[in-house]
Amino acid sequence: MATKIQHLNPEAIAKAPGYTHVVEVTGPGRIVYIAGQLGLDAENNLVGTSGDFHAQCKQAFHNLDHALLSVGGTAADVVKINNYLTDISQLPLFRDVRDAFFSGKAPPASTTIVISELARPGALFEIEAVVALPA
Repeated sequence: MATKIQHLNPEAIAKAPGYTHVVEVTGPGRIVYIAGQLGLDAENNLVGTSGDFHAQCKQAFHNLDHALLSVGGTAADVVKINNYLTDISQLPLFRDVRDAFFSGKAPPASTTIVISELARPGALFEIEAVVALPA
């Protein structure tokens, strides 16, 4: 039996803009947890100019893509993301980057939280993911 991923948006819950309310994974497979990715380049420097949310967000998704590739996955295999922003006014930029990365047909379940700061000084965005892959 292959791993089956089902995306559900129950009618009793408000329509989800850009994410899925429920993602069910059944069958044999691997679950991969990807730690929070920041807008850091390969030399561990924040990208963009100081305060450049868009550059950091794009880089964090780029880093997520590299993490996915390291386990043989793609964006289509992501079943859950947690997103951390330090400024709620950046939510539209985050959504633009997220929507370009994930399929509009079957986006992952998602939680977005606004916090006062991240562990890395100057970091404005962080994303972590749960991935379901075949056995």
